[in-house]
Amino acid sequence: MARPKDGAKDSAKDGAAPASGRRARSGVRDIRITDVAALAQVSPITVSRALNNPEVVAPETLRRVQQTVQQLGYVPNRLAGSLSSSKSRLIAAIVPTVAHSLFSTSIQAFSDTMSRAGYQVLLSLCGYNEADELRVLDAALSRRPEGLLLVGVARTAPLRARLVSLQLPTVETWDSTDLPVDMLVGFSHYDVGVAVARHFIERGRRRPAIVSANDARARARHDGFVQTMAAHGITDVADLSVAPPSSVAVGREKFAELLGMRRDIDCLFCGSDLLALGVLGAARERGIAVPDDLSVCGFGDLEFAAELRPALTSVRVDGQRIGTAAAQCLLARLSGEQAPRDIDVGFEIVARDTA
Repeated sequence: MARPKDGAKDSAKDGAAPASGRRARSGVRDIRITDVAALAQVSPITVSRALNNPEVVAPETLRRVQQTVQQLGYVPNRLAGSLSSSKSRLIAAIVPTVAHSLFSTSIQAFSDTMSRAGYQVLLSLCGYNEADELRVLDAALSRRPEGLLLVGVARTAPLRARLVSLQLPTVETWDSTDLPVDMLVGFSHYDVGVAVARHFIERGRRRPAIVSANDARARARHDGFVQTMAAHGITDVADLSVAPPSSVAVGREKFAELLGMRRDIDCLFCGSDLLALGVLGAARERGIAVPDDLSVCGFGDLEFAAELRPALTSVRVDGQRIGTAAAQCLLARLSGEQAPRDIDVGFEIVARDTA
């Protein structure tokens, strides 16, 4: 009797794969859908339905298939399925950064909604350099996604032309434009700057400052703020820009620079809550009273904003609504239905102690 090779095991033991299961070159067992079907005592098409459209499968059958999939360690071959059906069930999401939580709520809501519909989200990071967006887009497209989510809008001509030529269901988010490539879920950053300037002016502030990033969305907020101040006769705005993403340490550093430029500022618009947190710490160390001597407003209304003392005034954007609405738009298009072209989620200034 021939002796088994070293390391070979009886496939009937320890819940191992059926004898037909082979081992792929990567070392992962090559369990097939027919193996799952045989052990669960259903047809392969029922297994496929249980994995891709579980709502159409009887509960007891679904439970049996799911238990069998877990027992065998079966992983569906999405690549093979996409080759045969021309459907990858993949959505590409291109975002600037995950270094802070500003976009995380949106991406989580988007991913959860797409996942419930049977799609997987491929996350790609492009940074804040517009020149890199096209390179990252092409890398994502090599995976043949069925749809595309962008944080921001296509501002450069090459990127816009590329997206238009693809005719791929695309939703731009977290921004506004008069000419969306396809669908848009966002708000006007320029209007945010206008609203913050008016908020300060209504409270009698006349010596403003702004610390803002230099990406396109932050520049739009900057322009709205500065131009609204000028419309009210306030043209002397202490102005500093920072490279994104922002941080608490940068906020502290830039506040010191602002005081070197102009010590009598009485209101400060920070391009993020992290910058504002650094400013508040530096102001406290210098004995500058907030809000009596200096009003401060951030952007993003991150979780800590309401817990600070004094509590931070900030601009709130409903990130969860953006993510959910973006997913719903894509799903409608992927189903051949009409989808809204432009959804404006707006924003809100949450007035707290600092302004």
